[in-house]
Amino acid sequence: MEYRTLGRSGIRISEIGYGTWGIGGGWGIQDDREALNSLAHAHDLGVIFFDTALGYGGGHSEGMIGQAFQHCREQVVIASKIPPKTYRWPVTGNDPLKDTFPKEWIIECTEKSLANLGSDYLDLQQLHAWTDAYSDQEEWREAFEQLKQQGKIRAYGVSVNDWDPFGGVNLARSGLVDSIQVVFNIFEQRPVEQLFGAAQPSGTGILARVPFEEGLLTGNFTPGHIFEAGDWRAEWLTPDRLAEAARRVDALQPFLAPECPTLAALGLKFCLSFPAVSSVMPGMRHARHVEPNVAVSDGRLLDSETLEKLKAHAFPHGWSYPWSAG
Repeated sequence: MEYRTLGRSGIRISEIGYGTWGIGGGWGIQDDREALNSLAHAHDLGVIFFDTALGYGGGHSEGMIGQAFQHCREQVVIASKIPPKTYRWPVTGNDPLKDTFPKEWIIECTEKSLANLGSDYLDLQQLHAWTDAYSDQEEWREAFEQLKQQGKIRAYGVSVNDWDPFGGVNLARSGLVDSIQVVFNIFEQRPVEQLFGAAQPSGTGILARVPFEEGLLTGNFTPGHIFEAGDWRAEWLTPDRLAEAARRVDALQPFLAPECPTLAALGLKFCLSFPAVSSVMPGMRHARHVEPNVAVSDGRLLDSETLEKLKAHAFPHGWSYPWSAG
């Protein structure tokens, strides 16, 4: 496992992180024992960065992390996220901060997350949505600074709205946060256009989420795929969308090579090939997914020629999630 620094925070994290939305529920059959095995296996193989959220299963994901690492808390770096008080995603410039992320809500949610994790502190706390309209408002930062002074968080950042690669650009330029989490993958390459260039001079770490495009970029979803009961993707990935995605995923096959033997490996290696990225966070609900994902962290990145060719495979589709208003 290779390691990088989370922006200017100085916090050392594994370049392959562990996204824990899946172990919170809503992705089909829920198996907490398997989730705990997966978390432990990832840690054994060098993963030390785990990203969760209070909204993942109403704190269930946080509880799994707390259970998995209760005896070795100091060996892992845990990030969580605060949902908008309205519980509506995305937030927009028309949503007043007092309705979404007032100071008392940020503090209340952080305390809940700490209780779920059984920890005295979070390494990184984040707002679980963002609009540029909040950049010049003080209240959210006052809450984070208070928590930081109390030793309850070490660093803070935001997770920008889904499929919004430009919403965090001004925030990155300002240097007001330690990190920005954004959807970034072979289909969604737009963060490269502005966000990465804005983040590096200010020392803002980039956390790449959804590297597999909710599973599409693994090549496992072909037309006619039947999702497990309770998997939210069954509503999102209509037959037409599955067919379109499959055609585009098939076009990536020529990029497979010994150093990238699978589409999943190619997807992770793609994200890590950009110096602005501090960590990429695949979901790993099953222990069998851990080893091949971790193996991607071998110090070998995609060359500039390959990255240039992959630009042609960008696919900013605009498929909003079922719960999204946008």
